[in-house]
Amino acid sequence: MANKVWLYANVGPELTQYDVDVDAATLTRRDTVSLSANVQYAWPHASRQFLYVATSDSASGMGPAGTNHHVTALRIDGATGALSQHGAPIPLPTRPIHMATDIPSRHILVAFNNPSAIRVYRISADGTAGAEVAQSGAIDAGIFAHQVRATLDNRQVILVCRGHDAADGKPEEPGSLKLFDFTDGVLSNGVSIAPDGGYGFGPRHLDFHPTQPWVYVSLERQNALDLFDRTNGKLSPAPRYRKPTLGRSPVGRQAVGTVHVHPNGRTVYVANRAADAAGENSLAVYAIDQASGEPNLIQHIDSHGVHPRTFHIDPSGRLMAVAHITGAALSLFRIAADGKLEFVRSYDIDVGNRTMWWMGMVEQP
Repeated sequence: MANKVWLYANVGPELTQYDVDVDAATLTRRDTVSLSANVQYAWPHASRQFLYVATSDSASGMGPAGTNHHVTALRIDGATGALSQHGAPIPLPTRPIHMATDIPSRHILVAFNNPSAIRVYRISADGTAGAEVAQSGAIDAGIFAHQVRATLDNRQVILVCRGHDAADGKPEEPGSLKLFDFTDGVLSNGVSIAPDGGYGFGPRHLDFHPTQPWVYVSLERQNALDLFDRTNGKLSPAPRYRKPTLGRSPVGRQAVGTVHVHPNGRTVYVANRAADAAGENSLAVYAIDQASGEPNLIQHIDSHGVHPRTFHIDPSGRLMAVAHITGAALSLFRIAADGKLEFVRSYDIDVGNRTMWWMGMVEQP
């Protein structure tokens, strides 16, 4: 019997659970829990018994700062997938733009964009969120951090820093990847990876190949996908491959979104985002050369919504869910053996004046 899979998606401060039927490619809405502020991101514990949720009342980007910023641990009911608060929320200094746990889920890693920063918090033995880990020195957190991930061997942490395009008379601010050694929650020996000084390099998210030393990085400001090598604890100083993500010439502002490598390591996916239906809202699908790691484009497919901010692949690798901000919708795609996508259906989500900012799937432990 297949394990149960649950999808969680937010609308403002509310987080709703959906049962996922992977074979039928359907969602069934279940319960909703409310948090103290708008959901920014969430990440499951390695045991899949808890979900850590970052919340904030700040505006996105470099907008007005709020005062209500937390990480809350939620318990996942192993039979139903229902969520319930687990321990007290931990306060954060500013809006958390992204968060993850380290590989064994002993620590919570939080990225902040305004100002750019990274902080580490302990996870207690009972799964509750705990105290911040004191760092041994100052940390170079780059410009506009957008994601933080622990490497699969848990020996290092990478902070993805997007930078800013030139605008309103201000020059471009460079992007970078900040690589840190990581031991018991402490970050050290920071190294900055910034091809051409970080100019023309605006990384948003990264993902790791499951078995090879290949790091795939989506470039929000360049509408491109980069491949970096990570060997002996070092990232290559420049990408070995850079591939465009768009299927047609831009109409208005285009921005790349997140990137995910398929669990089998043979395909990598990137979201193309536009502010309206006139632009390209699509998923770019690349076959990964198993000898070199090179991503080779095999498909562009409409995301069936506007502004696909988040997407996720179910743990079996057979179903993809895509969450859209504008005209909020959850779209489902079957994943074929060759990695290509086939659209199945969309579910419209009533968000009112709020935003569906995050979505992800968790498999039953």
